[in-house]
Amino acid sequence: VQLQASGGGLVQPGGSLRLSCAASGRTFSAYGMAWFRQAPGKEREFVAGISGSGYVTKYVDSVKGRFTISRDNRKNTVYLQMNNLKPEDTAVYFCVADPDFKTLVSGTGYTYRGQGTQVTVSS
Repeated sequence: VQLQASGGGLVQPGGSLRLSCAASGRTFSAYGMAWFRQAPGKEREFVAGISGSGYVTKYVDSVKGRFTISRDNRKNTVYLQMNNLKPEDTAVYFCVADPDFKTLVSGTGYTYRGQGTQVTVSS
């Protein structure tokens, strides 16, 4: 599975961005998908995950109510809608995939990772 993320950029606090991650392959729905982020000098952090069917989602507490993960299995794409962005959301965001959803949302690992996209929240 190859993953290609896009949609990052510079936004003011309180603004919104929508990240997209396009996946290759014919078995996209067999994979749980997630977004992680890594800020300078910090460890990578699980942000949000979605099951292969799209029916189950999970978020880190700091983004609940502000971020929404979704997927379109017809387009092999997963999205991260980010609203009310804060400076502490500044990081490189990257999408990952794993056939085991529980492993994915545990934040401990993943099988496939795409390149990152920079999100900067600053006035």
